[in-house]
Amino acid sequence: MIQKKQEPWYIHAALWVVIIVLSYVLIEVAIVQPREIMRKERYFKKESRIRMDDIRQAEILWHNKKGYFTDNLDSLIEFIKTDSTVIKVMTGFDTITKKSTNPFKPLVSTGEFVPESLQHSPKSLRPYLLQVDTSIEYDTTVNRWGKLVKIDTVRTFGHRYYLEDKDGYGTVGDLYNNASLNTASWE
Repeated sequence: MIQKKQEPWYIHAALWVVIIVLSYVLIEVAIVQPREIMRKERYFKKESRIRMDDIRQAEILWHNKKGYFTDNLDSLIEFIKTDSTVIKVMTGFDTITKKSTNPFKPLVSTGEFVPESLQHSPKSLRPYLLQVDTSIEYDTTVNRWGKLVKIDTVRTFGHRYYLEDKDGYGTVGDLYNNASLNTASWE
């Protein structure tokens, strides 16, 4: 009868340590990290949509005051911070319901509305894409003998706007369709 030589105990102990470490790594990579990634993604999506909704509200206030929409986020932010009408709306209360008339929502990150946050997306910090429509209309005047008398050019802009998050969390408005004016893609 041949006797087997028994393996040293430290080899078994080392194998158990390797198994435990690999199990921990597998749990971390397969369960914990994806949950954290999904939690961050939900945060960025919610934060970005709040910012885009605040830009929409600022565009509405801008349009009510000036008669057209703007494609300049810096001007829009300055308008929010300095215009007396906007400040009055932000600090006012409805006389019947006693609720605030502030159209801007507080951010998830700070718990309050910060105008400077409207400049960029929270995930990649890339600026939002904000565009307004521009069109040129030509009108010609012809006399009764068929001669061209004059050409009128009418340039219109700012009747519609389009806002897009470069991280893919949604859009607001449309440059070509009035039905989509002030409409968010997630609503």
